[in-house]
Amino acid sequence: MPMLEVKNLGISFGGLRAVNEFSLKIEKGRLYGLIGPNGAGKTTVFNLLTGVYRPDTGRIILEGEDITGKRTTEISKAGIARTFQNIRLFGRLSVLDNVKAGMHNHHSYSTLAGILHTGAWRAQEEEMNRKAMDLLAVFELEKEAEYLASNLPYGQQRKLEIARALATDPKLLLLDEPAAGMNPQETQALMDMIRLVRERFDMTILLIEHDMKLVSGICEELTVLNFGEVLAQGPTAQVLALPQVITAYLGE
Repeated sequence: MPMLEVKNLGISFGGLRAVNEFSLKIEKGRLYGLIGPNGAGKTTVFNLLTGVYRPDTGRIILEGEDITGKRTTEISKAGIARTFQNIRLFGRLSVLDNVKAGMHNHHSYSTLAGILHTGAWRAQEEEMNRKAMDLLAVFELEKEAEYLASNLPYGQQRKLEIARALATDPKLLLLDEPAAGMNPQETQALMDMIRLVRERFDMTILLIEHDMKLVSGICEELTVLNFGEVLAQGPTAQVLALPQVITAYLGE
């Protein structure tokens, strides 16, 4: 079965149809892109997939489980994690604690145990610290573990946000414009990191991106949105060569 199957998804805001009849199928382990001009509805789709918005129509199925209309916390536990176009780290927490915050799905000790620092609490904290440091090592951030997240350079903050998302142990990782604000060298490093995440964690990835070099370099398949509707779908090279896709981007 596909990792993600979206069927005829739609939502309106004040009479405006922001997303209409959106369908998508992503097989496990694929690196998939969602592209389109500004205002096409891409982030709205991400918000629908993660429970920020409840769809008016359609269904969202994650590895056979219907998650349509579920709360954000339920969808996170079901296995979808995301990053944001504007980085949303806990700036006053350490790099390590930011990653540990992503492990909230796996806490099993009680509030009282946390207050009293019981043996069960200490054992889980040690295990979380170990797992968080292992994740930071993947992203070459282990030396910065005690830094405040807000003190990291921009590129490292992007890495940390992805590490925190992976700490939720997702099946599907959504990346919302991960290359936003990056220079060409940082973008190339990001491409290498996304490939590493896919291979290292056997991860299925769906990303929104405007950088066509990144899109053509790592995405295997694409869906193009325009005015909230699917304009084209298929293998990346074929989709990017379609006249209607070129026209949508160039406005001709």
